[in-house]
Amino acid sequence: MTILEFARSKPAKAGDLPYTAEVAAKTDALYAKVEKLITPAEWRLHAPLIAAINDLKREKNAVILAHNYMTPEIYFGVGDFAGDSLQLAKQAAATDAKVIVQAGVHFMAETSKILCPEKTVLIPDLAAGCSLASSITGADVRLMKQKYKGAPVVTYVNTSADVKAETDICCTSSNAVEIVEWAAKEWNSDIVILIPDQYLAKNVAAMTDVKIVTWAGACEVHERFTVDDIRELRDGNPGIIVLAHPECPPDVLAEADFAGSTSGMSNFVKRHQPDKVVLITECSMSDNVSLENPKVNFVRPCNLCPHMKRITLTKILRSLQTMQHEILIDPEISTRARAAIERMIALPLTRQSMYTHAKAPQVLAVEARA
Repeated sequence: MTILEFARSKPAKAGDLPYTAEVAAKTDALYAKVEKLITPAEWRLHAPLIAAINDLKREKNAVILAHNYMTPEIYFGVGDFAGDSLQLAKQAAATDAKVIVQAGVHFMAETSKILCPEKTVLIPDLAAGCSLASSITGADVRLMKQKYKGAPVVTYVNTSADVKAETDICCTSSNAVEIVEWAAKEWNSDIVILIPDQYLAKNVAAMTDVKIVTWAGACEVHERFTVDDIRELRDGNPGIIVLAHPECPPDVLAEADFAGSTSGMSNFVKRHQPDKVVLITECSMSDNVSLENPKVNFVRPCNLCPHMKRITLTKILRSLQTMQHEILIDPEISTRARAAIERMIALPLTRQSMYTHAKAPQVLAVEARA
């Protein structure tokens, strides 16, 4: 069986095709990128799947969007575009590919479909969800808008399409401060509703004079990190530089040396090349950034996202073979959600949010589902 015949067969799984000279020829250059993290024995299981996926992508005019939290064999082996959720969606919108496979979680696939309604968007596992996105619904947002009349709603991109559809403008962790301040000025309001991540909202509130109402949502990965974790890391690794994601609690960010988005942390490492660093975020990102910065020593406190880890090479191959699972969104919801995303993209934002805690945050309320 050739690699392409294997790619067309279904179902396919690791071990169905041996590691052959053909597979090696197609994957050796990719292995050179990850050999510091993946053993030759592991690679011999991954490589036939990687070769089959890459052949099938070309046949079906497909691209794979690999989120920062994907494992290295996905991120470097089959990902055509890599980055955070919004970067990936924007890259998807710009590609000529007809098919997009989202190596990430469900809300990311929805965002890609919103920005690329004419493309077929697939997610390899429908159960790849998100604790933060599932914490809130469009109905919850409508109730908040009734309670805080006239306040603009800024919604983190880590949300479902129906939540985005109730939104005035979206934000990412890298532009949240600037978006909040823009919304307050545009709506002439001293209150902004920033949902659904209560920790991102509190961290933004420490950077602005805008009063913020938020939601009792959280990322189950980032919420688990504590100040004691960071202090233990410093005690065991003198001189270590600590970088934290703004979905972590505020006291964790206050304990860090730098706090910023996934792209902000990655850029910090590339720019400063610290001798020893730890990324307080999902641990596969540390793996991927470490391979791009071989001179930096990474310490890895591993909080894995169970939802991201549902995406595997086997499931990506099956998704391309069967064209499942396709993301479909109600056109009316999609149109309204697209407006909120495009409003953010259209703004001439000038700075990336780098979070500090120089003042007490102006958080008026943390709302929760009744």
